[in-house]
Amino acid sequence: MKLSMLAMGLAYGMLTTAAHAAPHQDVRDAVEQQQQPLLKTLETLVNIDSGTGFVAGLDKVEALLTERLEALGAKVETHPAEAFGGNTLVGRLQGNGNSNIMLMIHYDTVFGKGTAEERPFRIEEKRAYGPGVGDAKGGVAVILHSLEALKTLGFDDYGQVTVVFNPDEEKGSPGSRDLIQRLSADQDAVLVFEPTFSEGGSDAVTVVTKGINYAFLEVSGRSSHAGGAPEEGRNAVMELSHQLLQLKDLGDPDKETTLNWTIVEGGSKRNIIPEHAQAEGDMRYFDSSEYERVLNEARDITENQLIDDTEVEFRLEKGRPPLPSNPQTQALAEQAQQIYQELDRELQAVEIGGGTDAAYAYHADSPTPAVLESLGLAGGRYHSDEEFVLVDSVVPRLYLTTRMIMELSGGESDS
Repeated sequence: MKLSMLAMGLAYGMLTTAAHAAPHQDVRDAVEQQQQPLLKTLETLVNIDSGTGFVAGLDKVEALLTERLEALGAKVETHPAEAFGGNTLVGRLQGNGNSNIMLMIHYDTVFGKGTAEERPFRIEEKRAYGPGVGDAKGGVAVILHSLEALKTLGFDDYGQVTVVFNPDEEKGSPGSRDLIQRLSADQDAVLVFEPTFSEGGSDAVTVVTKGINYAFLEVSGRSSHAGGAPEEGRNAVMELSHQLLQLKDLGDPDKETTLNWTIVEGGSKRNIIPEHAQAEGDMRYFDSSEYERVLNEARDITENQLIDDTEVEFRLEKGRPPLPSNPQTQALAEQAQQIYQELDRELQAVEIGGGTDAAYAYHADSPTPAVLESLGLAGGRYHSDEEFVLVDSVVPRLYLTTRMIMELSGGESDS
């Protein structure tokens, strides 16, 4: 299909949404039937520990997802994510049309073994809680049950729907990013199902994400007895402290670049002058040229040392690239907003400071695929004990995904 068919699909969507002020009733009915099954799926997923690298839990989720995809009629293959363990699942549904659409989200979480038993899935006051309920098992459930809704509707006017579930996103997707880049190159559109990241858990999709780099600062000094001969030592902790203070302004507010030092380690015993100290930092950026600027400035700054005969090394490792502002993503966001208007709901299009796998799916040198992020459930407080999703967001999010797949396929639904 590529660009011409994608443009036709987007134009079709704009025309049909303008023509139908009310929801497409058959779609609305189909997704409403999926609300309770989705919550049951979400409960099952949340109550399985699947922190990145916890292979036993990841295997349980993988088996469940494989079964569900195959029940939908997908052919499923697995690809090892060797860096942290687990497999990336790729399920393919063959249709009768021409559009290639990829639905993608991760099934790992940031939570350790035993968390699901300590804080199992629960619903209180229209909020569902539990480890990974929003980030991103809610997105997994939205994909599965949107496909169930399409099956109920008998809709298969897409060319191929490719579903990608990866097990290592919370560690930067080192074992799955190459596969994501390769698979996305053959798609017309990629929809990514992280939860909403707007303030207050309001409905939003994401059109721009920051890139992530990892900063490392290491100092080597010389140990000595802290009481008997401190002057013979070279205190690496003191030098590290000096350097951290010097490097505190590496960010650029005008470009919205940040670099925050988040981990500091040094010393072994109270009576030994420390010979080694290190720190790690988190860099977020929109402008790709910021990598070189920060690296060069940091290396110049660290030449100014407080303690003689210490060695200082600054390193900057590249993580996820940014998803930059681009017309294809903007067009998908506008399409999503029009679909939400059918439900008499407003949908924001936002920029976020966190990096996601959407950046791996974006190809700057090609007009396709169009990539849109944050089609998962609305919620908040992700990565915390209070992570939640709004139960009332289930039906609108299912409706949005189902209708977007139909419009991108050039298909029509009765209203």
